[in-house]
Amino acid sequence: MTAGLRERRKQESREAISGVAMAMFEARGFDEVTISQVAEAAGVSKMTVTNYFPRKEDLVFDRAEAIIASLADVVAARAPGESMLAAVRRDYAERIAAGDVTLGVPTPAFARMVHGSHALASRRLEIADLTEWALGDAIAAETGTEEPQQRIAAAQLASVHRVLFAEGTRRVLAGQPGDEIRQALAGAADRAFDLLEPALGGYRVRA
Repeated sequence: MTAGLRERRKQESREAISGVAMAMFEARGFDEVTISQVAEAAGVSKMTVTNYFPRKEDLVFDRAEAIIASLADVVAARAPGESMLAAVRRDYAERIAAGDVTLGVPTPAFARMVHGSHALASRRLEIADLTEWALGDAIAAETGTEEPQQRIAAAQLASVHRVLFAEGTRRVLAGQPGDEIRQALAGAADRAFDLLEPALGGYRVRA
């Protein structure tokens, strides 16, 4: 078996287990389903599940690693003449227009599941904290220094995603249609980035 085929089969297995788990969580509640029950329903061993998903919450937030790295990746890839703020602003506009659910417009069932579980709500906050910290690390790596101002800039940039994610979820739980939510978040993001412009518009413009 080639390495590419092996990786594809591992990814297919991972997605299959996650799909089974999500169906069970949405039907019965995250806290009411055990890893052993997921493994039995998916037809695999408990060890197989935990090899793919070390934490039970990872079955829900299976894209956590990509989310945590997202802002750091955006600023690292920004174009010459583009500030960090401009890069993050552009990326948010593109992703919300494309319907990226990780920005805060999940399905109602997903939103209810996370809202109803302290463990999932805590994990969601942890992901937001780690995203901000990864962005701060990226700024520090680029400047070659470690100063409070860099962490403050990272916190300001990441706060837009954090606050608007919560706002999007609130609207989902209230029953607002997804298209309306995405439009509202796009407008709110523009206003938020406008507020940050005087402080960060000229910060770390790529040469």
